Amino acid sequence: MAAKGAKTREEGTAEPELSYEESREELNNVVRQLESGGLSLKDSLALWERGEELARVCEQWLEGARAKLAAAMDERRGDEPGDGDTPF
Repeated sequence: MAAKGAKTREEGTAEPELSYEESREELNNVVRQLESGGLSLKDSLALWERGEELARVCEQWLEGARAKLAAAMDERRGDEPGDGDTPF
């Protein structure tokens, strides 16, 4: 079952519903609200949980970007052993 805030693709992997930028902006807003204080414990916990969820979504996007960059670099190098010793 996919986590809240994520869609499930046909192959069964979770795909974030929000873009990286949307997730990061909402996470920044959550942090601002928590830092401002004045919230009940219940509201603070709910915001903290939402922040954790948004942080996971951001991490998914970043991991996906890293994987794409690594694949592109491997393809450019020809993915042969020893090619990683030279930057280009």
